[in-house]
Amino acid sequence: MADVTLRQLELFAALPDYETLSAAAVDLHISESALSQAITGLERTVGEQLCVRRKARGFALTPAGRHFATQARRILADTRELVLDTQSGGKLRGPVKLGCFASFATSIVPAVVDGFPRRHPGIDLEITVGTHEDLLPDLEAGKLDVAIVYDLFLPAGYRHREIYATELEAHLHPDHPLAARDAVDLADLADEPLVMYEARPSIENTLQAFAARGLTPRVAARVPQIILVQALVGRGVGYGLLMSRPNTTATSVEGRPIAVRPIEPSATRTNVVAIWPEDMDLTPRAAALLDYAVEILGCYGRQAGHDGAGSPAAAAGSPRDTRG
Repeated sequence: MADVTLRQLELFAALPDYETLSAAAVDLHISESALSQAITGLERTVGEQLCVRRKARGFALTPAGRHFATQARRILADTRELVLDTQSGGKLRGPVKLGCFASFATSIVPAVVDGFPRRHPGIDLEITVGTHEDLLPDLEAGKLDVAIVYDLFLPAGYRHREIYATELEAHLHPDHPLAARDAVDLADLADEPLVMYEARPSIENTLQAFAARGLTPRVAARVPQIILVQALVGRGVGYGLLMSRPNTTATSVEGRPIAVRPIEPSATRTNVVAIWPEDMDLTPRAAALLDYAVEILGCYGRQAGHDGAGSPAAAAGSPRDTRG
């Protein structure tokens, strides 16, 4: 069998990121003809067509090509780890790429970026923020080491580690009649105007919570950002249903107060978790990052799990937790 070089693997591993060979060649600092020859050489070695090349119409990876590109990325990652382990002298060095679900990124990313580099100055931390539709494909493609997401509606094939516990809460204008209560029932909210946070899996989670009680919410507005939900709630347009988060205050972006109340009976209790493909091992750097995230955020989940109806925080509409 002919030899496969790391350069060939590097070139082919990059192809899923491009629509044309010419664009790939430019970014990879190689001529288009040399890139085409590298692909042909790999196809001869593996004995399968990896790429369909069409003049003036770009190219497409075959199923075998997509699998080969994924495996090539993992081989390259393992090679980098081998080199880093040899050079590190026992200290953690090198990159770690973290993905974070957008809806709670403001509650997690600042705390991680503030403290983790001081503990591990040799690690180069890179963060991507997005939805499940953004983060899961990047995990599978090897573009991310690990992603922090809700443990809701996740597909099979991932390992996970719990970061903190979370539950669905009602966000109300302080003058709303239900804000005078220690806790709120979904049945009392169903006929009220809901400002829906329009992102997956939040939509499914909210609708499922109502459906489990035989209820249907009255949606007054659909917005793509949590800060917009809170801003509309702060102005009395409607109420919001959001998962509890650390490092937050009960105010809108405009500085208007918001009354945050637990839902009873509890609608959704789940966890924010770190996930990575089950056929991949965490690098020591990614493992250290998760250790740090659990250290600074895990206490929130334990606190929030006992912060229910009648608690001072819930009754006063004060921040759930600001310690991180």
